[in-house]
Amino acid sequence: MVGTQLNWDQYATAWARLHGGFDPRSAAPVVRAWLRFAYHVGFVLGRLRVGPTAVTVFGVLLCFCVPLLVGRAGDGPFLGALFVLLAAVADSVDGAVAVATGRTTRLGYVYDSVADRLGEVAWLLAFWLLGAPGALVAAAGGLSWLHEYVRARSVSAGMREIGAVTVGERPTRVCVALVGLVVAGLTGLIDVDLLAGTITMATTVWVLLAGFGLGQLLSAVRRALVDAG
Repeated sequence: MVGTQLNWDQYATAWARLHGGFDPRSAAPVVRAWLRFAYHVGFVLGRLRVGPTAVTVFGVLLCFCVPLLVGRAGDGPFLGALFVLLAAVADSVDGAVAVATGRTTRLGYVYDSVADRLGEVAWLLAFWLLGAPGALVAAAGGLSWLHEYVRARSVSAGMREIGAVTVGERPTRVCVALVGLVVAGLTGLIDVDLLAGTITMATTVWVLLAGFGLGQLLSAVRRALVDAG
């Protein structure tokens, strides 16, 4: 209902409860600005009675467009990067709609997690289509999935907080996909033969960050669960 929508302070408090106690009002300026932007867009969509599930589905469809677009000659990688950015906005806004309108549910959290994994599969498929080795792409996807799986299982095992904000989190993957496609597009304009090498480098960065982030998370989980036990 429109009348029950939360203001920014109420929203930040509710958002923190859903994210391991991390208060967006104390975040770094860039992160805080991004979350406030998502809140304002979510507030408007809530007033228009657009539900969070609709935004989630829209975001997944944007992700599925990425591998379909990157093969276009010339501007394909740039279009792919644009759709990654739009999907990232949708990914933040769906949660903002849910929180701002008081429509957060456990089922919605599951849908959002599934949507994130499907989106990342689509981005990595685009990397493969641009020339990244299949084994490297599979490693990137597997490590990212394992990162989220470990966190979910740790919560089930009794960890009450997020454990650690690692270098392999979802925002990092968004940045690697976005920057990787843009740089690949730029090098492709110089020499088309450079495109595959550039996207392979981007995939390698994804793998390294995902692997290191998984190590950070496992260390934090071990400490949290040992202390709790």
